[in-house]
Amino acid sequence: MATDVSVIERLPTGIPGFDHIANGGLPRGRTTLVSGTAGSAKTVFASQFLAAGVQLGEAGVFVTFEESPAALRRNMLGFGWNIAEWEEQGRWAFVDASPQADDELMIMGAYDLSALLARIEHAVRRVGATRVSMDSLGAIFNRLADTRVVRNELFRIVTSLKSMGLTAVITAERTHEYGDIGRYGVEEFVTDDVVILRNLLEEEKRRRTVEILKFRGTSHQKGGFPFTVIPGQGIVVIPLSAIELKQRSSNVRISSGSPELDRMCGGGFFRDSIILVSGATGTGKTLMSTTFMASGALRGERSLLFAFEESRDQLARNAIGWGVDFEQMEQDGLLRVVCNYPEVTGLEDQLISIQDEILRFRPQRVAIDSLSALERVSTIKGFREFVIGLTSFIKHQEMAGLYTSTTPTLLGGTSITEAHISTITDSIILLRYVELFGEMRRGLTVLKMRGSAHDKDIREFSIDGTGMHIGRPFRNISGILSGQFTHVAPSEIERLSALFRDEDNPLLPEG
Repeated sequence: MATDVSVIERLPTGIPGFDHIANGGLPRGRTTLVSGTAGSAKTVFASQFLAAGVQLGEAGVFVTFEESPAALRRNMLGFGWNIAEWEEQGRWAFVDASPQADDELMIMGAYDLSALLARIEHAVRRVGATRVSMDSLGAIFNRLADTRVVRNELFRIVTSLKSMGLTAVITAERTHEYGDIGRYGVEEFVTDDVVILRNLLEEEKRRRTVEILKFRGTSHQKGGFPFTVIPGQGIVVIPLSAIELKQRSSNVRISSGSPELDRMCGGGFFRDSIILVSGATGTGKTLMSTTFMASGALRGERSLLFAFEESRDQLARNAIGWGVDFEQMEQDGLLRVVCNYPEVTGLEDQLISIQDEILRFRPQRVAIDSLSALERVSTIKGFREFVIGLTSFIKHQEMAGLYTSTTPTLLGGTSITEAHISTITDSIILLRYVELFGEMRRGLTVLKMRGSAHDKDIREFSIDGTGMHIGRPFRNISGILSGQFTHVAPSEIERLSALFRDEDNPLLPEG
C-alpha cells in the first residue's frame, strides 16, 4: 500500500522561497542535515531558521560548536536579528559548546555526549523551544578518530532531539561541492532529511544554490535552486519552479512613443507584454526605451528605468537631446531611474533588488537597459534563470516591460542575449545598421509580435533632436539582418516580379 506523503506535517522555515521548494517547509519533529562547503551560508541558514521561528511565535535553541554566542549575536545583527533582545524575552537560548582559548584538543576512543544532551534539554524546557539549530557537527566530531563512533553519537543526537518533539537543523561541512555529503561520509544516513548548500565557482563567477537531496517519506522539489544572502533579510531562495503560466492577458494596447512604430506593431504594444529591442551600439535602443517611458508619462503612467551602462545624469542629458525631460518626469512622480554597474552584485541580488523597486514604485512600465550588461557578469544558465524570473514577475504584475540587448557586431548578427530569451518575450524589434552607397543608415523591423499581425518590412529610420522618425521600407537591398548586403537594381526587381505575375490573378501589382 502506498504511503500518503501528505500525512507528514510541515513546519514553515520562514526562509523566503525555501518553503516553496520544500512543499511547505521542513518535516515537523524531524532532524534535517544542512551540508555545505565554506561560504555556502550554513550558519546563516541555521540562524534564520530560528529567527523566523521567533518572529512566528516559536522559541528556539542554538547549539554552537564553533563561533561563540557573542560572535553570533554580533554577526546576525546585520540581518536584522536582535538575538540579545530575544534572549531577554525568553524566546532564544544558546548552548555554548564552542572551544575555549585554554581548551586542549584530545582524541578520545570513547566519547560521551550525555552532558551536552542534558544541557540542550534544559535549554529547550527553559524557553519552551520547538526549534533547535546545531552548528556545526565537524567541530565536535573532530575529537573522534573512529567514523563508527561518529555515526553512533550522531544517531544519539538525532534520537534525543526527536524524543523531545523538536524540529532540528544540524549543519555539517563538505570538502567539495560534489561528492560525499559530509566530511565523515555517514551524516546523511543517520538523518531523515538532507539539504545541500553550494557555493559554486563557474567561469570565475560565484553562484549559490540550494538542493533538497532527500525528505524521507515525503515530497519536495527536485534539483538545485539559486539563492542569495541579503543584508537585512538573510537567505532568499529564487524558486523557478514557483513560476506559473497563470497571469492574465490583456487586449489593451499602449503606445511605444512612435506613431509609426505603433502602426508597424498592429496598433501598439499589449499592456502586459515583454518587448525585446536588439541592435548594435548606437542604433537607438536607449532612445526607444526613453520614448517608451515618455509616452507613458503623457498618459499619467509611472515608469521605472533600470540602467546598467549609463549614469542618471548622462541619461537625463541624452533624453533632453531628444526632447524628453527626465527631471520633470521625476518631479511629477512619473519616473524613477535606478543606475548600477552589473559588477556591483550578483544576478540573484539584482533580481531581488529589481523586484523590491517595482513593488515600492508600482509602475505601469518597466525598462531594462541593457540585458547585455547583466549577461557579462553571469553564466549562461544563471542569466537565463534571471531573465525568466524577472519576466515572470513583471507579467504577474500586469505591466509592460521593455528590454534592450546589444549585438556583438555592427552589421547584422545575433546577440547571445537575443538567442537565449527570444522565446520568452512577446515582441522582438531589431535595429540594424545598413551600409548603402558609402553611407551608414539605420533600419528597423518588427520580427515578432505575439498575438497580433504586424508589419514585415525593414524600414529606414533616422534620429534627430525630436526623436526617432521611421520612413519607407528598403526595397533595393537584401541581407540586412545577416549583415551580408546585396544591392538589387530596380530593373532586376521588375524582372523578378514578372516571374510571379499571373494574367488572371496577379500576385503582384504592375508598375
